[in-house]
Amino acid sequence: MSNRIHYTLQLADNALIIGHRLSEWCGHGPILEQDIALTNMALDHIGQARSFFQHAANLFNELPQGEKETIFSSVAISDKVKKGEQLDEDDLAYLRDSWDFRNALLTEVPNKDWAYTVVRSFFYDTFNFLYYTELVKSKDVQLASIAEKSLKEVTYHQRWSAEWMIRLGDGTDVSKQKVQEALNDYWMYSGELFKMSVAEQAMAQEGIAVNTTDIAKSWTERVDSVLAEAKLTKPDESWMQEGGKQGRHSEYLGYILSDLQFMQRAYPGMEW
Repeated sequence: MSNRIHYTLQLADNALIIGHRLSEWCGHGPILEQDIALTNMALDHIGQARSFFQHAANLFNELPQGEKETIFSSVAISDKVKKGEQLDEDDLAYLRDSWDFRNALLTEVPNKDWAYTVVRSFFYDTFNFLYYTELVKSKDVQLASIAEKSLKEVTYHQRWSAEWMIRLGDGTDVSKQKVQEALNDYWMYSGELFKMSVAEQAMAQEGIAVNTTDIAKSWTERVDSVLAEAKLTKPDESWMQEGGKQGRHSEYLGYILSDLQFMQRAYPGMEW
C-alpha cells in the first residue's frame, strides 16, 4: 500500500508544484490574455492536485496505525498520526517537508522569464497529455477517473505551450534567442519525467501506474515536430538531472514551500 500512496503523491506533487509556479505569473503576464490563460492553467493543476491528494489521504487513512508511522518523516504529519487523527488533502499539501515531496525537478525550476516558463510547460504538458491518456486505463478506478476528468484541461495545456514554442522560435531574432537559451538550460530536466521511481515500477506491474517507456517515443516525436516547426535546435546533452521522485530536491522547492505552507504552519488548523 505504501508504494500506491507514494505513487499517488507523486502525481499530486507534480500538479501542485507546477500549478504554484504558474500561479506566480498572476498579474505579471506579458499581456492580459496570457495572464488569464496561465492563471487558469494554474488552477487546473491545483484542481488535479486536490483530487490526487484526497485519494492519497484516503489510502493512508486505511492503513494500520503501525504502518502509518513509517510513511512520512515530517514532524507535523507524525504528530497527527500519533494522535490517531485522520489526514486530508490539506495535510498532505501543507504539512509535509521537502524530503517527503516526490515531484519531478522540472516542475520546481524557476519561471525566470516568459521563454523559460513556456519551455518548462512544453516539456511537462506534452508528457502530461500522453501520461493522462494512458492513466485512464489504470486499475485504480479513482486515478483513472481523475485522469479522464483532467484530459480536456491537459489537452489545452499541451496545445497552448506548443503554439508558444512555435511563436517564439519562429518569431523575432530576440524571441528565438531567448527560447533557444531556455530550451538548452531546461533540457536536462526533461529526462527525469521518464525515470520511473520504485513506487512507479511497482504500480506499473500491478496495472495501476503508467509505464513511461510506453510514451517516451511519442513524447520525443511530438517534441521533435514542434522544435522543427519552431526552427529551434534540439540540445544534444544526454546527461539528465534526477532525484525529485526520490525526495532529493533543488533549493527551489524549499522557497516554494516556505510561501505555500506559511499560513498553515504559522496558524495550525486554521480554517477560512
